[in-house]
Amino acid sequence: MNPTAVGNLLIRPLREDDLPTASDVCATAFATFLGMNRSGDADRVRTRWLMDPKAAIAAELDGQVVGSNFAANWGSIGFFGPLSVRPDLWGRGIAQKLLEPTMEIFRSWGNRHLGLLTFSQSPMHVGLYQKFGFWPRYLTAVMSKEPDPSRQAAGSSRYTQLTPAGQKQALQACRGLADSIYEGLDLTSEILAVATQKTGDTVLHWDGSRLEGFAICHAGPGSEAGTGLCLIKFGAARSGPKAGESFDRLLDACEALAISSGVSRLAGGANAARPEAYEAMRRHGFRPDFLGVIMDRPNEPGYNREGAYVIDDWR
Repeated sequence: MNPTAVGNLLIRPLREDDLPTASDVCATAFATFLGMNRSGDADRVRTRWLMDPKAAIAAELDGQVVGSNFAANWGSIGFFGPLSVRPDLWGRGIAQKLLEPTMEIFRSWGNRHLGLLTFSQSPMHVGLYQKFGFWPRYLTAVMSKEPDPSRQAAGSSRYTQLTPAGQKQALQACRGLADSIYEGLDLTSEILAVATQKTGDTVLHWDGSRLEGFAICHAGPGSEAGTGLCLIKFGAARSGPKAGESFDRLLDACEALAISSGVSRLAGGANAARPEAYEAMRRHGFRPDFLGVIMDRPNEPGYNREGAYVIDDWR
């Protein structure tokens, strides 16, 4: 993107030397809106920047970074977040200025379906995103549980433990499975980011040589989860008559990863438009911690539909 100035406000690419300030602004903004004290060491700013620096945008005012936003490219699906602005500057149109180049990034990628997750109780947030053609649809519950050490991860493997040839095969299998859920959906960038940044791993559930499910998990300090938490950023089971069983086994594999990572909680997002996946997570003991609303452009379900055994977190 090319830098653009509006008065004293400069919208430009986010640089590596901006990350400490951008992380501080992001953490402060979300804690302020939620009325909470800042806590934890989850990092959604550095991880998103490292995945694709060209998709990270900064708002600079009088020489200081006062906001940022991040776009993510999942093939035919694109989403953005976290978008944050320093609290003392809320209401001055900075978020809208960050969204304008974000939409240009999506146009350059050619994503067919765009989305975001925002606060379901906030007319301000919903109204802002509606200006850009996003429509509020179903609630997503970010749910968590204490991982059960008795869960068995039979038939599963982990991406980082495979040989280079095995990793190449696994990436191809994950692309094929994701494409079967929504044409063109591709999680390759997320799988590689977690592996190269060493912020977690991707669990793979196999039936013989056929991939039946995969889940990209962040775990521990410096990841998008933070200390004590394993977060399923995205997980999916292959559609079909065995989807429910495969999804259960995938959740077992995520619990096993959480146990081996030494964390005390396992979390993931369950959208209410995916009732089978939502109920499966509840049966496994997951309970809601946070309710947000998915907003989509165009006003279509994407992969949020019955029969889609998917876990995701678009925060």
